[in-house]
Amino acid sequence: MTELLDKVALRATVQQHLSAAENTLKMSSVDNEQIRAEIKSLLKAKNAVLVAHYYTDDAIQELAEETGGVIADSLEMARFGANHPADTLVVAGVKFMGETSKILSPEKTVLMPTLEATCSLDIGCPIEEFSAFCDQHPDRTVVVYANTSAAVKARADWVVTSSIALDVVEHLTEQGEKIIWAPDQHLGGYIQRETGADMILWDGACIVHEEFKAKGILDLKAVYPDAAVLVHPESPESVVEIADVVGSTSQLLNASKSMSNDTFIVATDRGIFYKMKQASPEKRFVEAPTGGSGATCRSCAHCPWMALNSLEMLRNALRDGTGEIHVDEETRVKALIPLQRMLDFQVK
Repeated sequence: MTELLDKVALRATVQQHLSAAENTLKMSSVDNEQIRAEIKSLLKAKNAVLVAHYYTDDAIQELAEETGGVIADSLEMARFGANHPADTLVVAGVKFMGETSKILSPEKTVLMPTLEATCSLDIGCPIEEFSAFCDQHPDRTVVVYANTSAAVKARADWVVTSSIALDVVEHLTEQGEKIIWAPDQHLGGYIQRETGADMILWDGACIVHEEFKAKGILDLKAVYPDAAVLVHPESPESVVEIADVVGSTSQLLNASKSMSNDTFIVATDRGIFYKMKQASPEKRFVEAPTGGSGATCRSCAHCPWMALNSLEMLRNALRDGTGEIHVDEETRVKALIPLQRMLDFQVK
């Protein structure tokens, strides 16, 4: 009964955030070309660089490319920002990405277009409940996904992204470690099946990837029989099982470039289509469906919080210094340890 009430409370919390996202979106509409020019000028004046996630709007991704910034997954966004000489990092994505950049680059100013841009995985893994959960299993190594708050990262032994999670868990399993995994149960389940690891999974999910439907994808395959199915492992097991490729955003992008198929059914946020089409303009990319005929959806293959990253808000953050990310030093130092483990593991 308590677990059911917890789920109801979480759904209510997520819905509140979604409502805030919708209200903020309705407030934005200005001449984009004028704002683009302002942003370019401000980036130079403030020695700033734009760091954008694959799931942000095409206009923001395009601007990042034009101004010497980067479009990447969450790991490479943080790595790029840490290595870039800019004094200010403008992180277009969701809040945990800005926090990760601040953890790795404490000497830099980290701005975001809006601090309202969060993540259902982050919301669904509050530090108090998660810390208590970990305390119940003191013999286990705590591995958390990057889609978590700085406080949750500070409680962890390892931080991973979807591009490195399998390798890290496999490594820990070889060392005889038993694992607590948080927060995405679908990604955790996929890793558990692939590695055979002894894992206890936190009950969280991404509202975008959780809505992809295996039946809908199979129906699309009937229309496009030669299409390859690309699936992010945050998707349900039934969707992962019918994939031709399962991987992180960067891994799916690479697959779309290297595979010979001319059509791809893509089960991840449709923001990735900007880079996929740019890399392979001759290929067709089709959104995987998020519901059956007549169904409604919360995300429709696009994160509502990512959608908050508008050019107008980006300009305002640079101009006014709004949306600055702060991480208290004690939390930052603790969170840096598992993050650094991940970065060091990458180069092995």
